Amino acid sequence: MDALRLIKTTRHALVEARSATDVTVEAWQACRVTEAVAQTAALALTHRALEGGPGCGPVEIARALAEAGAHAAECIGRPPDEPVTGDRAARLSELADPVATVRELRVLLREVCQSLLVVALGADEQSLYWSCVDGVDAAFEARELATELMRALGEEPPDTAAATGETEAEGTSEGASEEEVLARIGVRLDPPPG
Repeated sequence: MDALRLIKTTRHALVEARSATDVTVEAWQACRVTEAVAQTAALALTHRALEGGPGCGPVEIARALAEAGAHAAECIGRPPDEPVTGDRAARLSELADPVATVRELRVLLREVCQSLLVVALGADEQSLYWSCVDGVDAAFEARELATELMRALGEEPPDTAAATGETEAEGTSEGASEEEVLARIGVRLDPPPG
């Protein structure tokens, strides 16, 4: 499956997730997809660099993005009932448009952060709360690397506020983490008691 289609499939699955368990499963899947897409991008960019394309800068960023995706998946934790064959990232077969793929990957990672924050806010267990918070931090770092990779590929990422029609006071500014935005509007991010 082409990387762009795989990311869109993963975004759809994340949006359709209704329970905390489903959200964490889909967030884990999204982070695994991020890792696989970034590894494939690093290989493709290495071939392009050898043929006289962009230098090794984008390759190193893509590798760092793959590591960040793996770290985010580790923070969330592999769902215990998720069989190895259920890993959506294994379906990746090609990367036709690196720039469009990285652009869509940034959106997926933003949605992962938002979904995990919602689960964290409603968590009754500290372990679920902390895995979500750690997952948000790691996914946010991966999103920052995806932004850096887009710039290295010669594409300026769209401004979040302008793209969604929100003002900075209403939405998330590009420089603030999801947690910082929630703290600014007064949403409590303390872990559940006990």
